[in-house]
Parts: sequence; C-alpha cells; structure tokens
Amino acid sequence: MDGKKIVLLAGALIIAVVAAFLARSQFSNAGAPQVAAAAVPNQADMPHILVATKALPVGTILDAQSFRFQPWPKELMEQAYYLKGQVNPASLAGAVVRTTIAAGQPMVQGALIKPGERGFLAAALGPGMRAITVPVQQQTSVAGFIFPGDRVDLVLTQSVPGGGDGPPLKTSETILRNIRVLATDQRTDALGPDGKPVVLPYSNVTIEVTPKIAEKVAVALTVGSLSLSLRSIADNSTELEAALASGTVDASQADTPDGARKLMAQVAARPGDGASTFSTGADVSRYQRSSVPGKPEDRYNRMSGMMPGGAFPGGAVRPAGPMVRVARGNQVTEVPVGGTK
Repeated sequence: MDGKKIVLLAGALIIAVVAAFLARSQFSNAGAPQVAAAAVPNQADMPHILVATKALPVGTILDAQSFRFQPWPKELMEQAYYLKGQVNPASLAGAVVRTTIAAGQPMVQGALIKPGERGFLAAALGPGMRAITVPVQQQTSVAGFIFPGDRVDLVLTQSVPGGGDGPPLKTSETILRNIRVLATDQRTDALGPDGKPVVLPYSNVTIEVTPKIAEKVAVALTVGSLSLSLRSIADNSTELEAALASGTVDASQADTPDGARKLMAQVAARPGDGASTFSTGADVSRYQRSSVPGKPEDRYNRMSGMMPGGAFPGGAVRPAGPMVRVARGNQVTEVPVGGTK
C-alpha cells in the first residue's frame, strides 16, 4: 500500500476518535432537560356550584339527593349557576325541573320553578294529569314529614250510621294508592316571637291524579276525613309485579334493561284506584260493629216477609187488632187474636 494512503487513513482514524471523545464529553456534561410541571389549580380556590347528581327529566320534583356542590373552573362560570355561599340548597327542595338536566351538569336558575311561582303546577304535572288539593291535619299526614315528590296512599275514615241501637259503624279504607305529592302549604319563612325562623306545619297537600281520581277525591272529602299514608320507595317492585299479573302493563317492554327501567318508571308514576282494602271497628275492638246496624222493624220485616211500607207479598193487608207473633226458626208468622176491627 502506498505510504501516502496509509498516512491519510491514520489521520482520518485519529480525527474520528477525537470527534467521538468530544461528543461524549459534551453529552455527559450537559444537564438533564427540565420539564415544567403543569400547575394544578387548588380546588379550595375554585368556585363551587350545584350540579345534578342524576338525570333530571322535565317535571321532576327536587329533593336533597338531586344535587350537590362541586368545584368548577372559573373560566367556565356562568351567572345562572347556583354558587355556594349565595344559595341555600334547602330552598331548592320541592322545586320543579322545567328543562331536562343531565347528570353532572350545572343546575341553572332558569331551569327550575319553585313552589308559589307562576307555572309551578303546570310544569310539575304529567301529561293528562290533574292537581287537586286535600285538607289534612298534622296528625293525619305523618306528623308533617311528607314533602313534594313523595308517594302516598289516601285513607278515607268515616262513620256509617244505622237505625239500630248502639254506635254507628266505624270504618276506614285505602281508596287511592301511589299518589304523588306536588306541593304543601308549609312555610319556612315565618318568624317566631324571638325573631328566629320557624317552620309552620301545613294544612293542605296538593296531589297529582287522573281526572277520574280527582272526582273520587272530591266525593271522598264530603263523605269523611282523609289521611295520608307515606309509601316506601321499595314498593315499586311490588306494584310492578301486581301490574304484570293483572295485565295492566305490557310485559314485552321489559325484554331489555332499558325496557325494564321504562316499565318500572311507568308503574312508579301511575296512581292507582283499584280494589280498596278496609277495616271496621270490629277489627280493632270487640266492642265495635262489623257491619251497618239495621232498624229493629227492618229485621222483623225481613223475618216475617213483610214488604217495605208494611205491605205483605201479594197485596195482602196486615190484619188489624191484637196479633200474636209465632216464631218457627227464622220464620215469624203473625196470628190475629179475635176478630178484626
């Protein structure tokens, strides 16, 4: 090999080694790149607003479990949101949703109607339903622990007079079931003698019913007194089973999970006025009656075969003068004594 080529090759090799050494030194001395961490906002400094804890369709009556406070970015704040410190959540209980609110979405002031505001009942009523007000007493309304959105049964209590001796028949019967409470006239803004707010018990309850049930309630108010019986939320499954057994709902809708939920919601929202259950005074005390007492002469007429008004069958006329009543088992026969007058 030519000596000149050997020298050039050796020079190139030396330059490559030096370049590699310099590059290694440069990279080893360079500091690790610094990554700037994104600033995480402190939730304590963020505004807290009310958001829906579940889907709230139109007509939903709010309760304490319908919303909660949640941190919200300042740049996304709107004037219509309910801001913590500026709203009392208890004041929204009983309000009605008039525009659908999705779960996790902010509660907007324009989407709610509070009791007493114009359009409240119209927004709370379902399609084809009616609102009717029932007067109640604190003792007959679960001591005042019935609130808008609850489901109740209506119990009619009455005294049925008769013509016999003794007290009239005492009876109560459940005439309506699964009735939704729309509003009460309970006041929370009243002030006591010491100037502190007091909660006044309500005396009227507005309920949601069908037009036919509204007629029944109007008649029931003239017959006796009405009491409210609070229903459990767990009763919905029992009502569904009864509705499926009676054929009043279409079981084919429950083939899918969505269909089952819709069916459950349909049954839960439907008031019932079917066969009523009842109790009489004899069911609670042996000294009370179990049926309506009749007049003594009515009992005698039934035993002797006399028609109403004192006439006998076939147009026969009751003989005048003294009579002797002869009883043979359940049959009573009148036998005249002496001649007729």
